[in-house]
Amino acid sequence: MPETREWDVAVDAHDDIGEGPSWDVATQTLLWVDIYGQLVQRLHPASGEVRRRSLDQMVGAVLPRAAGGLAICLQDGVWVTDDDDGDMRLLAAIEADDVATRINDVKTDRAGRLWGGTMAIDAQPGAGSLYRIDADGSVSTVASSTTISNGIDWSPDDSRMYYIDSATQGMDVFDFDLAAGIANDRRLFIRFDEALGLPDGMSVDAEGCLWVVFYDGWAVHRFTPTGKLERSIRLPTARVTSCAFGGADLADLYVTSARDGLSQSQLAEQPLAGALFVVRPGVAGLPITPFAG
Repeated sequence: MPETREWDVAVDAHDDIGEGPSWDVATQTLLWVDIYGQLVQRLHPASGEVRRRSLDQMVGAVLPRAAGGLAICLQDGVWVTDDDDGDMRLLAAIEADDVATRINDVKTDRAGRLWGGTMAIDAQPGAGSLYRIDADGSVSTVASSTTISNGIDWSPDDSRMYYIDSATQGMDVFDFDLAAGIANDRRLFIRFDEALGLPDGMSVDAEGCLWVVFYDGWAVHRFTPTGKLERSIRLPTARVTSCAFGGADLADLYVTSARDGLSQSQLAEQPLAGALFVVRPGVAGLPITPFAG
């Protein structure tokens, strides 16, 4: 019997490093970035239209703002715009004096704060930190000496914040206080089998399960709130990078991927490397909260 395909191509983007997908509920569009391609991208699934904005720095994430426009996380900090193509203004400088680091993955909590981390461009161990950025642009350090700051999300009841530093081959969990914006008591939640690949981005679904993609792992995996591997969906390229729920019913799981570092023979075997994929996993996600700043 041939293998049943569980994915479709949303955009054959050929991203160097596609990353940071987020669903903009207000516009019913999917935002994502190409880090090395220095692109902010927006897909309107109903029409298939893709809009792109080219920037002059590496871009780690893009998120909708409550006031309209975007929060764009560049190498030197968080910038905001009033619309996709509007003027950009720096809201929060983050390691702006360190040309060796960049912002890598950012999410909003349900109060509209930004949470995300930095990493060394050459992935030097311990060179990054995890930060919280409030609506007024104030920046607080949550954790230091991180290496490849990646997936971050919250349990549906906001009692837990999950966080992946890819270099640890694990996922940590914090106790989370939404009202105060405090994450504390960091501890290991899941130690991933190296055979799965390198843990990268993730998204929590409405049932509290965690969808985690694995770089060089060819798949997105679902883990239960107790940390048990429950389901796997194989994809047609090795370097999958992150995922986010979207669609009118939040039942589409969008998965980004990368071409960077693949040889010509690998690219020939993986012609969809760098594409944006969509999966219908049979469970819905949770709406993201736009950035309050």
